[in-house]
Amino acid sequence: MVVNVVMPKMGESITEGTVLEWYKKVGESIEKDETLLEIGTDKVDSEIPSPESGIILEILAAPNDIIDVGNVIARIETDSNIRKDDKEKKVEKPIEKPRGTSNEKKLKNQKLESVVVRNKKELNSAIITPAVMKVVSQQGISLSELEMINGTGANGRVTKKDLKTYIASNANSNLKPIKKRSIKPESLQNIQSGEKVQLDHMRRMISEHMRYSLDTSAHVYIMNEVDMTNIINYVKEKEESFFSEENFKLTYTPFIIIATVNALKEMPEMNSSLDEDSIIYHNNINIGIAVSVDGGLIVPSIFSCDEKNLLGICRDLNEIVNRTRKKSVSPDELKGSTFTISNFGVFDATIGTPIINQPNVGVLGTGKIKKQPIVIERDNSDIIAIRSMMMLSLGFDHRLIDGAGGATFIAKIKENLENMNLKDLF
Repeated sequence: MVVNVVMPKMGESITEGTVLEWYKKVGESIEKDETLLEIGTDKVDSEIPSPESGIILEILAAPNDIIDVGNVIARIETDSNIRKDDKEKKVEKPIEKPRGTSNEKKLKNQKLESVVVRNKKELNSAIITPAVMKVVSQQGISLSELEMINGTGANGRVTKKDLKTYIASNANSNLKPIKKRSIKPESLQNIQSGEKVQLDHMRRMISEHMRYSLDTSAHVYIMNEVDMTNIINYVKEKEESFFSEENFKLTYTPFIIIATVNALKEMPEMNSSLDEDSIIYHNNINIGIAVSVDGGLIVPSIFSCDEKNLLGICRDLNEIVNRTRKKSVSPDELKGSTFTISNFGVFDATIGTPIINQPNVGVLGTGKIKKQPIVIERDNSDIIAIRSMMMLSLGFDHRLIDGAGGATFIAKIKENLENMNLKDLF
């Protein structure tokens, strides 16, 4: 019997996947649940197991092909009574990917997604989604070019079909074909060549998302120092009993999340997103947590943090971080954040300026906690005490948040951390 292997649905909103690597060749045998291939979305890479044991009969998609969910990408012959040499007669060569057609394949048979492009008369900038950014960056289309494309979508928005038409019209005209605008700096041109390694899928996605964020948001940063001594002493006091009850370590991050969530409740504009000339105030507070994994950084979301207590945050944080590092997190869990926290202090960094995680308008960076001599005013006298201090850095989108708002917000987080009621938290 021949079993079809289809492009799996990795999440509710995922409509396509990119074939990254086949672990088996045509004619080779495979066991059920053995890894057959690796696929990638714009959020996460995943290893896909074989649905049945048998012989690989056909491979219908080449690496880097973008395939719609549900489309057949391979076929497996499961009849164990058929001899291998008979199977080889049925085997067809894997599809060779013709040069120069990758962008057409990506644009063909896809569900159109809206791309927001402001009219140049209104604003000299273009706002596009990460999915469309792939096509734009691969074709070398600048934002100024994108602004000139006539959109056929709602309210004049540019769609993938519009991009395809624009690319085709340039290819068929007497104009120079669109090429990736990449000019090597003189210093790079003059040095001897070293080993050249292709970026993997995760690194490309991070690169595109970060570049897109910098092109979209007007980044501004404000820093503040917070006294974490009371929280550190509390964690030391509770760590053994907490571990015996929960079977994982109590860390400082849940306290930072709670302090941030309470600040977001007071300043809902920091828990919003910009959609052209509109502000979307989100109903829930979903905190994105930057997690370092092999080869990159992934930001899963803890949803509805405004409805959870500290213990609930601790459990959700431990669970989502573990699954992210094991690469078992779903694509739907890698989106939907309304504010993001990046803890680079675990890497011994004192302070940093993280890039905003679109479509958030803010990101909080937390540095390493260090003991320092601090001047404390008490009873109209100044004393020097050793306290555990941490640097906070807030990145915010100046298109929506002004300096006064950013300073007020980070001050609220500082106040919440330093004056947190630590009694009966658990």
